[in-house]
Amino acid sequence: MTPPTPSGSDPKKKAAKAAKSVKKAVVKKAAVTKAAEKVTAPRKATEGTAAKKAAVKKAAVKQAAVKKAAPEKAVAKKATAKKAAVPKQAAAKKTTATKVTAKKTTAEKTSAAKTVTARSTAAKTPAKKAPAKTATVKKTTAKKATAKQATAKKTAAKKATVKQVAAKRVAAKKVTAPVPVEPPEALAPLDEVAVSPALDAGDRERLLAGTHHEPHGVLGAHPVPGGIAFRAFRPYALSVTVVAGDLRAELHDDGDGFFSGLLPLREVPAYRLLVTYEGTAQDVEDAYAFLPALGDLDLHLIGEGRHEQLWTALGAQPMTHQGVTGTRFTVWAPNARGVRVAGTFNFWDGSAFPMRSLGGTGVWELFVPGIGEGELYKFEITRPDGSKTLRADPLARRTEVPPNTSSVIHTSRHEWHDEEWLERRGQAPAHEAPFSVYEIHLPSWRPGLTYRQLAEQLPAYVKDLGFTHVELMPVAEHPFGGSWGYQVTGFYAPTARLGTPDDFKYLVDALHQAGIGVLMDWVPAHFPRDDWALAEFDGRPLYEHEDPLRSAHPDWGTLEFDYGRREVRNFLVANAIYWCEEFHIDGLRVDAVASMLYLDYSREPGQWIPNVHGGRENLDAVDFLQEMNATVYRRVPGVVTIAEESTAWDGVTRATHHKGPGGFGGLGFGLKWNMGWMHDSLGYVQHDPIHRRYHHHEMTFSMVYAYSENYVLPISHDEVVHGKRSLVSKMPGDWWQQRATHRAYLAYMWAHPGKQLLFMGQEFAQGAEWSEAHGPDWWLLDPAYGAEPDHRGVRDLVRDLNTVYRDCPALWQCDTDPAGFQWIVGDAAEDNVFAFLRYDAEGTPLLAVSNFSPVVRHDYRLGVPDDIPAWHETLNTDATAYGGTDLTTPDTVKPEATPWHGRPASIHLTLPPLATVWLRPA
Repeated sequence: MTPPTPSGSDPKKKAAKAAKSVKKAVVKKAAVTKAAEKVTAPRKATEGTAAKKAAVKKAAVKQAAVKKAAPEKAVAKKATAKKAAVPKQAAAKKTTATKVTAKKTTAEKTSAAKTVTARSTAAKTPAKKAPAKTATVKKTTAKKATAKQATAKKTAAKKATVKQVAAKRVAAKKVTAPVPVEPPEALAPLDEVAVSPALDAGDRERLLAGTHHEPHGVLGAHPVPGGIAFRAFRPYALSVTVVAGDLRAELHDDGDGFFSGLLPLREVPAYRLLVTYEGTAQDVEDAYAFLPALGDLDLHLIGEGRHEQLWTALGAQPMTHQGVTGTRFTVWAPNARGVRVAGTFNFWDGSAFPMRSLGGTGVWELFVPGIGEGELYKFEITRPDGSKTLRADPLARRTEVPPNTSSVIHTSRHEWHDEEWLERRGQAPAHEAPFSVYEIHLPSWRPGLTYRQLAEQLPAYVKDLGFTHVELMPVAEHPFGGSWGYQVTGFYAPTARLGTPDDFKYLVDALHQAGIGVLMDWVPAHFPRDDWALAEFDGRPLYEHEDPLRSAHPDWGTLEFDYGRREVRNFLVANAIYWCEEFHIDGLRVDAVASMLYLDYSREPGQWIPNVHGGRENLDAVDFLQEMNATVYRRVPGVVTIAEESTAWDGVTRATHHKGPGGFGGLGFGLKWNMGWMHDSLGYVQHDPIHRRYHHHEMTFSMVYAYSENYVLPISHDEVVHGKRSLVSKMPGDWWQQRATHRAYLAYMWAHPGKQLLFMGQEFAQGAEWSEAHGPDWWLLDPAYGAEPDHRGVRDLVRDLNTVYRDCPALWQCDTDPAGFQWIVGDAAEDNVFAFLRYDAEGTPLLAVSNFSPVVRHDYRLGVPDDIPAWHETLNTDATAYGGTDLTTPDTVKPEATPWHGRPASIHLTLPPLATVWLRPA
């Protein structure tokens, strides 16, 4: 029966009225109120004379009487007496309770005594019997009894209200209005023998050392005999107070930053922590009150190495978890003895933020409430030998601007506007579509421009020149700018040098809206040894192979990935998908594939170990490349993968399920860089014309293997740096001859089977080598510069090459079909002349003729098909507009019925010096 209210209402009808009834009944008990106000004895109150112990024992008997009916009193008294016999130190811990700081108003202080009445009511004892008995207890006895119960220092009786407000989540530093709650009877009495809430020595030691695998199992709030134990680990804090609705319970300072307390509750309430430091206080959610924010399916896929969206499971993910906003941190570190999160939000001291290990997956997780985008962080890892290392997040989506190395919490807010581009990009496979690529090193294309500033200039420039795609040298974060991005430390983060990840998305979006595809150089072959990145990430070889003969890259001083480890393979496969799905990248040019495929790459005998078959092939790398290509093509239709592979490996662009002569399935790439064509053709044009007759085969040999793969013809950054000279500077002769040969070579390249790639600066015949420090010499195109027409002419030629190329299917439609090419004359070594036909799928031809001698070839006879009534000149690199002598053929050319070069008809042409001419049916 509950105490009657002045109005005589039944408190069971409404929870609010019940609480009010309890409060008013307790106000009348002045003696209890006064005693509750003075219960401030610390834990040391339990340490004293035998007389004090006897008083504690007596108070315990009284408290049991309040909680239970007569049959239960003996049990409570017996349990209390047993506790009183424990030595002083143990008693101090076991009787620890929270120091309850009552609000400073008189009304709130008087409510301190209502717990006694509420518990009496909950036990269904007579309404006034328990208060009357309580009133007879002397002040000193009440004080010592409170100490015995874990020494709630001021308003211990107020604990009964916790159940009433447990459903409420208190806003930061503000208590929300009460909501309807259950009647006081819902707080059933607690009859367990209370235990100490303080951590044992082992847990304390592991938490202090950063080697605890399950901090959530000991920190936070946990049901224990006698109630709910609250524990917090907050180094440097002066005090920690549990705030649960109207309840404010100060935890006991256990030393070394540990705080604990025991509240006699049956359930864990919704609570916050008020952490006081010198000069400040923080009202925060307890990070150790949350369940794991990573699901079982994610963990299963990670363990299997099949999580195709790994970036959604690992890294720093801002989210709302259990109704609270914050950031989930997850990292794979299976060899670590412990992992903690450090960042700007905890002053780079991760002591108070230990992560938990999630089973046998090697994944560590912690949800940190109240922090979000823009915060810097790293993982503090305790290695197997006990030493510590501070590491950037391998899956960080954003990083600091180098040379700073911290990871940054990121949330994308970019809204895409490239739907039209994405819908049409997959209409035809890349090898059957026009595909001419402008390769760019973004930081130096126009030095000083950000991603968004580049978006205002780059799409217009590339579109004006007619390129179908741009290829961006690695945009993934890298510490050393001189590596051009090829030594990656942030595989999931665009370099912060030019802006945020959303800024990079803005650039990609702008290029797509201009009708330009975006390719990206991708580097899964190796990574640098920086001690804050991937190298021995958790104290042992993890991303790299454990065998030094398999891990160290001999050419670049870097480390090679362990492609045989499923988690590492998953990291890379998911990374390829990540760029395509999250950033709408249209293709990945995979760097240094040859170094991945061969165990003996750049290694001497004795420096490598054969595979299980005794061969030199890296079977793990083969499996990885096949998996990567198959997965990317399955998940992101319309993209293309391109291999920079410099050997004759069979089946680079063959489907993975089609086995070749060597027994291997294809690697599954869409295209492959034709490194052989590049080396041979550049070698030919660098010879003086008088010597070219002896190197004629260097230009024709490419057609021997032209259809073995789907090729791209690359004149890349690698060919115009480190003493190799720019493209125009490779050409022999004077300035006019250099430019003429440069123009003739580009037109020959555009007509040759295969796709085209040209590095920035070569489109306007820059004479100096490229340097990432200053980029292209744009001043050469300044009208005030005397030789500006020479450079502008070459750029105008590149524009026209791309225009005719895109409008003429014969130049791209049958790039991988032998029926799309026929030699007219391929053995005119003495003349330095090459002539061939290109055909589209309908059989319509284009005739390409190149004269790489510095003399005019008058009336040069060429055999042609007899079904073309006339030809007209579509492009001539010797035109005045391009800087040539204007030795062109403006009139149509009609064949004669004179067989030549094995053809039934022939034509007469005047071939300009050092020039290429294209002719199409009139």
